[in-house]
Amino acid sequence: MLRRVLIANRGEIAVRVIRACREMGITSIAVYSTADEDALHAALADESICIGPPEPNKSYLHIPSIISAAEITDAQGIHPGYGFLSESTKFANICADCNIKFIGPSPEAISLSGDKAACRAAVKAAGVPVVPGSEGLITDPDEVLDLAKEIGYPLLVKAAAGGGGKGMRIAHNDATLKHSITMASNEAEAAFGDGGVYLEKFVDNARHVEIQILADEHGKIVTLGERECSIQRRHQKLIEESPSVALSSSLRSKMSKAALKAAKAINYTNAGTVEFLLAPNGQFYFIEFNARIQVEHPVTEQVTGIDLVREQLRIASGEPLGYSSVKPEGAAIEARVYAEDPERNFMPSPGIVKSCHMPGGPGVRVDTHLFAGYEVPRYYDSLLAKVIATGKDRDQAIERLGGALDEFIVEGVCTTAKLCARIVRGDRFRRGDLGPDLIDEYVNTNG
Repeated sequence: MLRRVLIANRGEIAVRVIRACREMGITSIAVYSTADEDALHAALADESICIGPPEPNKSYLHIPSIISAAEITDAQGIHPGYGFLSESTKFANICADCNIKFIGPSPEAISLSGDKAACRAAVKAAGVPVVPGSEGLITDPDEVLDLAKEIGYPLLVKAAAGGGGKGMRIAHNDATLKHSITMASNEAEAAFGDGGVYLEKFVDNARHVEIQILADEHGKIVTLGERECSIQRRHQKLIEESPSVALSSSLRSKMSKAALKAAKAINYTNAGTVEFLLAPNGQFYFIEFNARIQVEHPVTEQVTGIDLVREQLRIASGEPLGYSSVKPEGAAIEARVYAEDPERNFMPSPGIVKSCHMPGGPGVRVDTHLFAGYEVPRYYDSLLAKVIATGKDRDQAIERLGGALDEFIVEGVCTTAKLCARIVRGDRFRRGDLGPDLIDEYVNTNG
């Protein structure tokens, strides 16, 4: 078992990993920028070390600083969390070269999953259904127009690298397609240093359903059920739940088998997520493989009883999975609370948290790094907390989550808590009619 682990991240996920390390008797080592000097993760870890100024490219994304911190503190492994360097092939390779265990998949799996066009081709060859689209990256504008006529509009232009909704554009005709390719490529180049884009058929009214997998280094892979993530803002998830009301037992089984095929196709290990689009007619399509722990992983933990971060640490230590199948029970729903103003197009709301109160009670879990006096910095993602409610069924989980979000009180910055409460209590959410467009009803009409 790894004895000393450095967490190359910040915020709630760093706190989450620190807690798992503590339970396992592993020494946790936090890194922090000068903007996070007083952050909770830096205080809770067994050891902490400053890695640079506030700007991410000079601290949390600066590989030499992270590796130096690991070497100085004799860390045996590095947990990257999500975001930042979690899906960096270069970073994973450097960890290997320095004899430091990267707590995640192999560099080869990260590279393949990160190249969405190549990953799409690999899983398609393994028999996993994919959305109709271009075979590889777009190189010839004239060929793209021919392909567009063959597939039919609307089309989605997607960045081959990165994620989080960046480098994505919808095109409805030839003119907007050319413009969308340029815009998506430029955005992807600026965000990820890679302007490669590819084309997919835009599946209207599709639901976003993902399958959580765990794979050890001895060849065993298991699925842990699905999460529905159809409620999004700016292509980023806001509310997630398990199980999905849209899946029958038969469809769930088919998607789980497809997820296993996808994981095997890229020789995946550790925790990962296979994302699918689910069309209204019940047809599902692979869209991407997330080679890291997901923000919404607590949803799966609550319905399976399996600590995914603990399993990551066990797998990275060479231990085998102790089970061949998992049967989720009950229902869990997660709402992400961001420091954003929903009434101003989700504009970030940095500032000092004057006071705060976190909800509690039966079936309520809150993952956060908040405390009174904490300054929400402007340099990083605006996620403040994840409020997760678990119940014997979906109705109970909804009631608990609505109440918990009412109790979530933060003064000093705007948050998405009340918006999420309105959504989960709405008729459309209650009847399971979910989709990316649902949030517009609440933002535009104030509920």
